[in-house]
Amino acid sequence: MRVFFKLLAVLVLGLSLGACSMFGHKRETIDTMPVEKLYATAHNDLMSGDYAASTRDYQRLIARFPSGDYNEQAQLELAYSQYKDNQPDDAYSTINRFIKTYPTQKHVDYAYYLRGLINFSRTNGFIERFVSRQGSQARRDQAYNLQAFDDFAELARRFPDSAYTADARQRMIFLRNILAQYEINVAEFYLRNQAYVASADRAQYVIEHYQQAPQTGDALAILARSYLALDQKQQAENVRKVLALNYPDHPYLTDPKWPHSPSTLRKLIPFSGHH
Repeated sequence: MRVFFKLLAVLVLGLSLGACSMFGHKRETIDTMPVEKLYATAHNDLMSGDYAASTRDYQRLIARFPSGDYNEQAQLELAYSQYKDNQPDDAYSTINRFIKTYPTQKHVDYAYYLRGLINFSRTNGFIERFVSRQGSQARRDQAYNLQAFDDFAELARRFPDSAYTADARQRMIFLRNILAQYEINVAEFYLRNQAYVASADRAQYVIEHYQQAPQTGDALAILARSYLALDQKQQAENVRKVLALNYPDHPYLTDPKWPHSPSTLRKLIPFSGHH
């Protein structure tokens, strides 16, 4: 009988230990996981597209382990997770904090690139996700496009050999054209409303700041028309010669009334490209 009770006691103890182990495992959460496992959990959530979960996991890792390689990588991936989760303000704050805290970190070039992407995506409205049109962007406020251009430019300047720089430069070209078209839109508006000094100023700005943009021809044409309207005929003729030399097929050379005002019907058509 004594042997029986000893065996029973050993069995109960074994079951108790097993139960503790089992329930202890079930209770393991992001508040108790070791850093390696917590990072793996957050990264898996990120890769599977569960950005809300990955954001929560990375934030908890950063709070629990405020230093070390896992913390630094978690900050980078947190910014990306927030960016993908359409939280640009949070993402921008996170990536700026990373750049300021770790200016020489081995992946800081990616941080600059991601900062540019965050601003690059801010001006894409809901409709433009389905209807891609450069003209619609060129009618929006350009503050974020300007900031994105500066972000990509800083990446290219600081890290010319980075794996992300080639893509950043292509995005800069796209943004340059968007910004130039915005100035042309405004210049045309002033021209149609007989604000000739203002239209000339906007056109001159495009010529000086976006020389390689395809909108430079339009800028020269608007400048020539503005000079004519201001009775500065010699300046207008000089600009016209430059236009003819560089853009011999520009419509202004054969149609001095270019650009024509859009029709009333065209103004009523969304995304028709009118300014």
